[in-house]
Amino acid sequence: MTTSYPSTSVEAREEVGKSVCVLSYKPLKIDEIIKSVSDDGAGATALFIGTTRNSYQGKVVTRLEYQAYSKLAIKTMRDIIRTVHQSVIRSAHHPAPATVPSIISCAVHHRLGAVPVGEPSIVIAVSSPHRKEAFVACEQIVEEVKQKVQIWKREYYEGEKEEEAEWKANSS
Repeated sequence: MTTSYPSTSVEAREEVGKSVCVLSYKPLKIDEIIKSVSDDGAGATALFIGTTRNSYQGKVVTRLEYQAYSKLAIKTMRDIIRTVHQSVIRSAHHPAPATVPSIISCAVHHRLGAVPVGEPSIVIAVSSPHRKEAFVACEQIVEEVKQKVQIWKREYYEGEKEEEAEWKANSS
């Protein structure tokens, strides 16, 4: 199966301080993504892995396909990371000097193209001095990516013609 993609759905990468946003047609390497946010000051790393499941609303899913308006999508992902760095505050039970950030690093990797059942389509890793901030930031990133980033998916179902597969906006 050869699939062509629009010229606007291309691989992209943008770094934001110690954080990174990536759009890729290649399989996502979870261990490398985790390592990219590691830091000796991190007491916690929260991880979210979104995978292609094998069913949706009673239908058997064979694969998902993602396309993006990459130039805008990567900027939106960057803005989400910046917002998270600014908005996630240190919990009251762990006050610290202003020089210690509540979030150390974030990595947001989203797959483009065909993603078979069982493979990750999105991986988000967040390192922080404490677990609560890492979890809060990770959840905020996944929800905002799903709501705001210019990525669309197409679901393919067993027994249905490929041309009948519908495009869906990324949503929560």
